[in-house]
Amino acid sequence: MSGQLVAAEGLPWPPRVEDFYPPDLAGPWVTKFTLMIWLAVGLLIIFFMATYRNPKLVPSKGQWMAESIYGLVRDNIAREQMGKDGIRFAPYFTVLFCFILVTNLFGIVPGLQISPNSHIAFPIVLALISYVMYLYIGVRKHGLGRYLKQSLILPGIPWPMHALLIPIEFLQTFIVRPVTLAVRLFANMFAGHLILLVFTIGGFVMLASDNLFIQVGSIASFLMAILMAFFEVLVALLQAYVFVTLTANYIGSSLADEH
Repeated sequence: MSGQLVAAEGLPWPPRVEDFYPPDLAGPWVTKFTLMIWLAVGLLIIFFMATYRNPKLVPSKGQWMAESIYGLVRDNIAREQMGKDGIRFAPYFTVLFCFILVTNLFGIVPGLQISPNSHIAFPIVLALISYVMYLYIGVRKHGLGRYLKQSLILPGIPWPMHALLIPIEFLQTFIVRPVTLAVRLFANMFAGHLILLVFTIGGFVMLASDNLFIQVGSIASFLMAILMAFFEVLVALLQAYVFVTLTANYIGSSLADEH
């Protein structure tokens, strides 16, 4: 009908929840998401093995890039959040940062065009790994009893107040932290993918209209999709940085001698 937006053939409109669930490639265990996860792992292994296969005093461009990434995480995250104790965790934080960054950037790579982290399962796994490490390190250093006491009981507070504060501290320390760690990453990548879907598919839908004015308006939609793709690069980098920074902060709190 004249003046109406008609979805181009094969393009669903508006974007649906199903757009975040690519079809299985070879049964439920081989999906587009699992292939992207293995692709990210493979790319990181190849990158670091290639750049550090023959390290030199005067680094090559690849070695300089790898050292810069490690230096960024070590100095601006591990050491900043944990002091000297953070140095021994810097390799883990570097791998975590690079993995999240690469999988986030998949959202703007042609042919992939979605980040695994826009599916809540993957941020949950990443958050659980950091959460288990956070608990294990705290219990190993302080012992279970002292660790729980240190985590739940605020010093200098009248004892009657602990009936209220201990449940709050328990929720904050053992429930809220891992949940927000996962949800923050998921929500940002989910929203970014949804915005790109809206402008990209919306542009094709407008282009398929029989109204010339709407067809011309599709140019603005495509331009916004390109602009938001560049913005998504910034979000991908920022969310990787925030996730690792919070992980370092939580692990640092487990190693602290006081609440």
